[in-house]
Formats: sequence, C-alpha cells, structure tokens
Amino acid sequence: MTAEPALRVLSLGAGVQSTTAALLSAEGRLPRLDAAIFADTGWEPAAVYQHLDRLERDILQPAGIPLHRVTRGNIRHDALDPAHRFASMPLFIKNRDGGDGMTRRQCSNEYKVVAIKAQVRQLLGYPHPSPVPRSLHVEQWIGISRDEIGRARDSDVKYARNAFPLLDLDGAADGRTGWTRDDCLRYLRSRGWASTPKSACIGCPFHGNAQWRQMRDEHPDEWADAVEFDRQIRSGNARGNANGKPLLGEAYLHRSRLPLDQAPIDRITAHEWASRQTDVFGQIADAELEAGDPDGCSPWACRSGSAAA
Repeated sequence: MTAEPALRVLSLGAGVQSTTAALLSAEGRLPRLDAAIFADTGWEPAAVYQHLDRLERDILQPAGIPLHRVTRGNIRHDALDPAHRFASMPLFIKNRDGGDGMTRRQCSNEYKVVAIKAQVRQLLGYPHPSPVPRSLHVEQWIGISRDEIGRARDSDVKYARNAFPLLDLDGAADGRTGWTRDDCLRYLRSRGWASTPKSACIGCPFHGNAQWRQMRDEHPDEWADAVEFDRQIRSGNARGNANGKPLLGEAYLHRSRLPLDQAPIDRITAHEWASRQTDVFGQIADAELEAGDPDGCSPWACRSGSAAA
C-alpha cells in the first residue's frame, strides 16, 4: 500500500495550468493543498508578479494555502556578472563557420527546480544535507494539461512524488478525461481570471514572435530591457569570457540569430497561424494542441524544450 503524503504541494509557475490547479483546490474540486511554491528567476514580466500577488491575496490566503516564494538569484544579473557561476540559457548561436547552434538549457533546473526541491525539504523538516526518511514524501502537483501529456514525468527524488491533477479531471469540452489548456482557459474565464499571463523570463529565447511583438507593442520597458540584454550577451555569458573561455561565435535571443530589435518578429509563423484557427466550440486547433504552448516556462516542463530533468 502506498503511504499517504505528508503534504500536498503545488509547484506554481503562475501560468494557465498551475493557476487552474490552485483555483480548483481552493474551491474544493481538487483536494486541499498544504502549500504552493513559486520559484522566482528575478526576471519575470511585471504581469506575472501582479498575477501572483492577486492569486495569493484573493485565492490562496482565503483558502488557507500558504505561498512560498523562493529564489536562487536574478538570472539576468547572473548572466552579466563575471564573478557569478551562470546556468546557461538556451541562446541561439551563430558559429564562426557560419553554422547554427544553441547553448544548453540549464536555467529551468538551476533557477526553478533546485529552489523548489530545497523548499520541499524545508517544509518536510529535513533541509539539505539532512537525509529525508524513506517513509516521508510530499505529493507534488505539476500543472500539465492533456495536450502536453508527454511532459508528465516521475520525480527524480523519493521525497517528492509528482502528481498531475489536470490529467484526471472530467468535464473537458471534448468529453474525454483530462483537461486541455483550452479547458483551463475556459475555466479561468468563468472565474474572472481571463488575464492569466504566460510565465517566462522577459528575455527567454523560447518566446515566439507573437510574444516578442506583444512585449514590444504593449510593454516597451520590458522590450527595451530584453533588447539591451540581447546586445550584452552577444559574446556569451560574462563568467566564461572572464575565465578565458569565450563563446566561439555570437549569441542571440531570437531564433533568426539577428539582434532582437532587427529580428523578423512581425512575421506570422505557421505555429501562430495554427493557434488562430478555432473550431465551432472555440477550441484551439489540432495543430496547436499537438504543438503545445510554446510560450511559457513551467518549473518542470519548459514548454518549448524537453521536460526538465
């Protein structure tokens, strides 16, 4: 018989799926959570922090669910600090020989997953390096919807067992078990949360053209911040350069491998066209469902890359 969890904890990315899980728990449709954890990279858009504040004030606190905000530093500052070890972002590289490449994606793990694991240990009463008893574990909720079920993976630590509550819900628009992202959006709209933002760093290289355009047109301060960061990382991260290990090529935030303020972000990609096509029920088209949500970084499943280890 599987032992009951000591705690139920939500890994709160503050995007659509994890916000849905928080609301469902608060209203009693899902079991009550004991805590929610938000891992802050220090470089989220202002809309994400505003959303998180509202979620804590209007939903979590009245339901008696404490929110723990944890951080391992500011990812933007760390990338530009020659004295700081930097967990690399997935930058697009133009190699000296004319070929294309990308740097490894370590940021989700270092700035989110590691911070969440540390807080889970703290909640259990066994902070590192104290060993967690084998009999003790938390049920760790992760906001993954049915259209991205391939990202649902087991935990790599025994003290946290991953659970995916959205995958077991009834009431999906197509009559199947498990909610899609569109089901989550429909639910959020019905509860007054239609403006739930996509959670990702301001300068995330996995932004699609639509998100870059929205930033440029609606949030000029954040756009200017991303453009300046893009300029500053052209030669790679500052620590590598300071240690005599320069990048053998040029780094960019946009997949075109052009400076961000010159990149073709006004071009409508095939993926974006697909996302605009809806059926008679107002659902996202099959092409969008298969591709998943390209803009957003769940702590455990960066939505434009492979799931985090």
